[in-house]
Amino acid sequence: QIQLVESAGGFVQAGDSLKLSCAASGQTLGNALAWFRQAPGKEREFVAAISWMSFTIYADSVKSRFTISRDRAENTMSLQMNSLKPEDTAVYYCAASTYSSASREYEDYTYWGQGTQVTVSS
Repeated sequence: QIQLVESAGGFVQAGDSLKLSCAASGQTLGNALAWFRQAPGKEREFVAAISWMSFTIYADSVKSRFTISRDRAENTMSLQMNSLKPEDTAVYYCAASTYSSASREYEDYTYWGQGTQVTVSS
């Protein structure tokens, strides 16, 4: 069993930066981790994922602006978000897979955090 807890999000201006963290309790040895987000009235969408060996993949909408990373020793994951846009406003969720490979698919992730709100004002 894995429990995931995201750090607090925030309210920022367009163009600002924000870093989200996710702390995992339980064994994440060999697990891929990911960030998803859900805006009001929209489905949850993939943002970024990192494999156990730290191979990363990103949604096209955030590529070059967001950076996902993990600290295997500390059992944490982070999402550095730069050049934020109003369309990045959403509840952000961290997720853990039972697979080692990073995936864009919601169904590949078994464990989820409670979510944290990020609001970007224009």
